[in-house]
This record gives sequence, C-alpha cells and structure tokens, in this order.
Amino acid sequence: MSIEQQISDSGSQVFKSDTLAREGIFKGMHKGMTVASAALVLAFVLFTGFNTELASSIFGTARSWIETTFGWYYLVTVVFLILTCCYIVFSRHGSIRLGDDDARPEFSNFAWFSMLFSAGIGIGILFFGVAEPIFYLDNSGAFGYPNNPYADMAGATAIGHDRAVDAMRVTFFHWGFHGWAVYVIVGLSLAYFAYRMKLPLALRSALYPFIGDRIYGPIGHVVDMLGVLGCVFGVATSLGLGVSQMSVGLERLIGVDPGINTQLILIAGISVISILSAVSGVQRGIKVISEWNIIISVMVIGFFLFGGPTTWLLSLFAESLGDYLVNFVQMGLWFPEEEGPASWQNGWTVFYWGWWLAWAPFVGLFIARISKGRTLREFVLGVLLVPTLVIFVWLGIFGGTALWQELHAAGGPGSAGLIDLVKDWNLPAALFASSDGIAGTGPLGWILSALMVFLLMSWFVTSSDSSTLVLTTILSLGNDEPPQLFRVFWGLVIGLVAAVLLLAGGLSALQTALMAAALPLSLVILAMTFGVLKSLWQESGQIAAPNPAASVSAPQKD
Repeated sequence: MSIEQQISDSGSQVFKSDTLAREGIFKGMHKGMTVASAALVLAFVLFTGFNTELASSIFGTARSWIETTFGWYYLVTVVFLILTCCYIVFSRHGSIRLGDDDARPEFSNFAWFSMLFSAGIGIGILFFGVAEPIFYLDNSGAFGYPNNPYADMAGATAIGHDRAVDAMRVTFFHWGFHGWAVYVIVGLSLAYFAYRMKLPLALRSALYPFIGDRIYGPIGHVVDMLGVLGCVFGVATSLGLGVSQMSVGLERLIGVDPGINTQLILIAGISVISILSAVSGVQRGIKVISEWNIIISVMVIGFFLFGGPTTWLLSLFAESLGDYLVNFVQMGLWFPEEEGPASWQNGWTVFYWGWWLAWAPFVGLFIARISKGRTLREFVLGVLLVPTLVIFVWLGIFGGTALWQELHAAGGPGSAGLIDLVKDWNLPAALFASSDGIAGTGPLGWILSALMVFLLMSWFVTSSDSSTLVLTTILSLGNDEPPQLFRVFWGLVIGLVAAVLLLAGGLSALQTALMAAALPLSLVILAMTFGVLKSLWQESGQIAAPNPAASVSAPQKD
C-alpha cells in the first residue's frame, strides 16, 4: 500500500485540529509542546547562565567525546546526503512536484533564491568570510594543530600563492555542497510530506512512513521539540556572535563603546525588527528584507571587487574553485590518522558538519515553507547550487581580498595584521580591518563599513524572523500562518536567551551544546531521508503500475 493510501485510509490528511487549543491564550497552538518547549528553554538558560563554568565543562566534554567518537559518522552521513541529492536529480522522481500535479511556485525565482540565501547563511559568511581563509593561510600552528593540513600535504607550507589557493579551497569545502546537501534533504522531506502527502508542515511528518499516525503522539512531540530548541538556541547563538561584530562596526562609524551595553541595545533593537517582520509574514517582511539583503550584498561585493586587486581576485577565484571541484569528493572522505590533522578535522570540518546538521531542522523547514509547487529536481538543483555559488563568489572576493593583503603586505607576506587578529580570535575586527585596506578610513571607508553593519543586522533579522515563523509553525502542527501572539512571544524568547547568556558569558557553552545536539538530530535527518526515499519509490511504483480495472473495462473491437 502506498503512503498516500495509508494517509487516506487513516484519515491523517485531515489537519489534527483536535490536538490544538481552540480557545484561550494558546488558541491555534499545541499547548503541551508550547509549554514544554518554553520550560526547557528556561531551564537551559538558568543552568547555563548561573553555572557557566560547569555548563561549559559538561557541554565541552560531550562535544569532545562526540567529535572523537563520531567524527567519522558525521563525515559519512553528509556524503550520503550528497549522494541522495544526486540520485533524486537524475532519477524519475525528479519531475514530481511539491504539491499537487498542477501546483506552481508561490514565489519568483529571485525572491526564492534571496530567501534561501538569507535564511540559510545570514551573518555566518560575514563573520567568517575574512577570518577563515586567513586562518588557513597562517602556518604558525598557534592553536596546537596545523592551520591547514591540506596545504601542508600539498607541500605549500610557506605563506604564498599556493597556500592561499589551498586556504580558499578549504573554505569552499566547509561552506559548499556538503553543508547545503543537509538543508536540501531536510527541506525536501518536509515539503514533500506537507504539500504532496497533505501532512502537517512539521518535522514529525517525515517519520510517517515508519510510525504512521503515531507521529501525533509522544514520538512526534519529542522530534518537533528538538527542532524548536535547535531554532531558539541556533539563532540566539548567531545573534550573540553577530552583535559583537556589529558593535565593532558601530565603533568605527560613530565611536560608540563596543561593550556589553551596546550589544544588549543591539539585541533589543534587532529583536523588535525581527518580530515585526515575522508578524507581517513571508510575503511581506521576510521576502522584502531578503531581497534587500541581496541588493546591498551586491553593492558591498562590488566595493571589494573593483576597489581591490580585481584581476588577481578573479584569477584566485577561478583557480580555487577548480581546485575545490576536483578535490571536494576526496576531501569529504579524508580520515586522517595523525593526531595533529585529526585534531584540525575535529575542530573545523566535524564542527562545521555538526553545525549544518544542528541548523538543518530550522533552515530546512523554512526552505520547505517557501518551495511549494516546485519539482523535486528544481528544488534540489536550486537549493544545492545557487546559494552555494553565491557564497563562493562572496568568500572568493572577501577572503581573497584579505589573502592578497597578507601576501602583498609592505613588511612581507603575513605582516598585514589580519593573521594577528585571527590568532587573537578577534574575528569581528578582521572584516573591518580588511575593508580598511580597500577603502581606507575616510568617507568611502565609512560608507563601506555602514553597508556591512546594515548587512549584519538585516541578515540576522531574516534568520530570526524566519526561525520565529518556523518554530511557531512547528508548535501549531504545520499551520502556514501561526498565531501572531506566539510569533511575538518566541521572537522575545530568542532575544532574551541571547541577552542573558551574553551577560553571563554562556554563549560559548550554548554553541557547544548545540554542536552536541547535532548527534541525535542527525539520526532524525537520516530517518527523514529514508522516509522520503521510501515514499518516492512507492509513489513512482504506483504511477508505473498498470491499472487492471481499466484493462477490464476497455471497449473491445469487433
């Protein structure tokens, strides 16, 4: 029996309104999950905020154990998800639509790509866009392991052009196909079951092929609450990181103190804007801000590209991209045996894979929300290729500019000061120090810094408002337009979590806990993958099978 028949026979295609509150403050929401999720968030914040050292020790130990024990599992899991993406694109399933056969996309391609990019990455490539390539260019081993074992294995041990190419290749690797494949599979699974199979737009629905109507019981509740906690803690962590960089930018612009008070004011202001955007919905606030993100991003990229070493940047980009495309498969399957390279892989590659996995429920559900009507092939290729290419261009220009500044420094390669900032882990300042080398500290430099501060803020707003919409959608069992009261509530929760942990010094503990949470989430993601594959095979089998009844009733020729 196909999944569609099972759903039809059990009546699960009918929205489970009996599980939602029909009146009172929780009207339209699942009261039990909402209260439990809020209580878990409160308990975590109290524990982490008042026991920062103990929390950091516990979460750090858990993360180290997971990275050491399951690092290979993360690597294999992400490679498997890439192979699944390739299978869907080239299989007969690719023409299936996320919705009815006559469904068409709700958003234009530009709006769709803008929201994909803004929600999927946000401030990450601004925060790490300069710092990460510079870290891989460095050859000091200041953190106790090689800065770039791939470059070392290739013989590019000195700070020079070859090591710069390897630095960009490794940066592309961590921000490229492997990470986006995780988002593709989660988003596709959720969209398929929601719009094709008419189940709620929630994580639990992807488990329907295995547990049927039990998705509406405790198992489904636990899975959905994992997604809610991932949304809250993931975005709160990003907000904490983002305001530190924004405060550095504001210090350059208007001379404000970049300390805690400024960062708390930024959290409050951004939270208000995010709430207003989330309340206005996808069609208005989120869509408009996402499109402006792309427009301003193009302006900033233009500053760096045409104000810097244009020809050199284009050459480095082409060389690094080609190097990545040739080597990304073997990079994804590299299992170092030596202690130094293994420590580097755990600290960087395994960390990144865990980060992508931890963010996947939030980003995947938002991608699903904006992708109704597209074919599976269009969905996979669009989500996997377009944001990745834009990220590569961004990293190639920003990171490439910083690499050029270090390679051509007046005091010799490696003396521009960016490497020193990264060694001190002053990552927020690295971006603005690199922009100073392009535009100076005069009026043009002020304009460029202002645009980057705006991007930091607007990208976080799109991440925050989309996460607020996602988690309220989950807690309302898939309602595309969840109650506005709870969009406001969870928007405030995210801001308060970031503020409390910033004051208590617990953001690093939160980040470590989120990485540890990637392990159980990865099991859910694998279950989702096998569930959607099972459903696709059954659906395609039903389409391909002959209809005996039609053969019997067909008119016969004399």
